[in-house]
Amino acid sequence: MRIIKLSALVILVFSLSLNAFAKDPSSLINEIVDEAASVLSSNDPVESKIIKLNTIAERSVDINGIGMYTLGKYRKSITDDQKSKYQKLFRSYFLKSFSSRLVDYTNPRINVVSQKKINDKYTIVNSILEATSKRPQVKIDWRIYTKNPERPLIRDLIVEGLSLARTQKEEFNSIIQNNDGDINALFKTLEEFLIK
Repeated sequence: MRIIKLSALVILVFSLSLNAFAKDPSSLINEIVDEAASVLSSNDPVESKIIKLNTIAERSVDINGIGMYTLGKYRKSITDDQKSKYQKLFRSYFLKSFSSRLVDYTNPRINVVSQKKINDKYTIVNSILEATSKRPQVKIDWRIYTKNPERPLIRDLIVEGLSLARTQKEEFNSIIQNNDGDINALFKTLEEFLIK
């Protein structure tokens, strides 16, 4: 009897914890924005802020998914070793790029306006970055991958209608094309960015 009660308790706690982690896309964005704003408005040193921002990104952004998307057609023609090297480089590139852009904001105010389910895999969350004396209002749409509803992940940011993932894909494809389809040219570009 005691074992049955204990099993029931474990199942109950597990199901409650799953529900706690299941977020609708708008709630996910609100949570991320609040957490990032708290980090950015703190008096922590820049290095500490970068570490905390990267932790938020690694938890809430599908970095591997974005990375493979930005390779475009070349992801089908590279070897497993090249793919592994690219994924490591892209992760480091993404995190450095993400945190270095964001760390200059002191207290970004982003308001979620609405969300629209595109299909079972994607939901678009619409938001506005409020204007300040130094910058105008900016419209930001978040493309959320919801194939696993227990763990929705950000797949793209669309800023004033411009997809950051698509822009990155075009840039990477241009580097590879201008070097006769050599993926190593992209590796070199990413490595140079990382040592700056």
